Amino acid sequence: MKRKILLAAVVAVALINTLPAQAADRKVMLPLAAAMADNDAQSRLGDSVKFYFGNQPTPPVLSKLGVDKTSQKTNAFGKSDEKACHWVFLSAMLRLQKRAIDLGANAVVNIVSNYDNIEYSSSTEFECHVGAIMAGAAFKGEFVKIAK
Repeated sequence: MKRKILLAAVVAVALINTLPAQAADRKVMLPLAAAMADNDAQSRLGDSVKFYFGNQPTPPVLSKLGVDKTSQKTNAFGKSDEKACHWVFLSAMLRLQKRAIDLGANAVVNIVSNYDNIEYSSSTEFECHVGAIMAGAAFKGEFVKIAK
């Protein structure tokens, strides 16, 4: 009996020591257009709030209502990096949309990836981080009223 307990303890320690190697955190850069096309994102977000990434040109800004950020996570287990990142992208965009509506904004401009508070600005792609069981994306943007 003692031998079985000792063997179980040795196996448990060996398994615990392998966990850090499996807890990868990969930075993945993905196209915004693909994320907007997946998971019915475009129709789920609707058109009540417009989104402008990086230095995309915008209609004239009538008023600035604030700056905020969101950081979202999703289950990545058993999903491709792309699939997990597209889901977390949609979650983050829905959060930005909700905040815009709460502030009375009709657009979010200058949206940048903001993972671990490190900004990455692009008008064509976003940053996502994927681990063994979780994926995360973070955005920062300015909430504004724009001319229609």
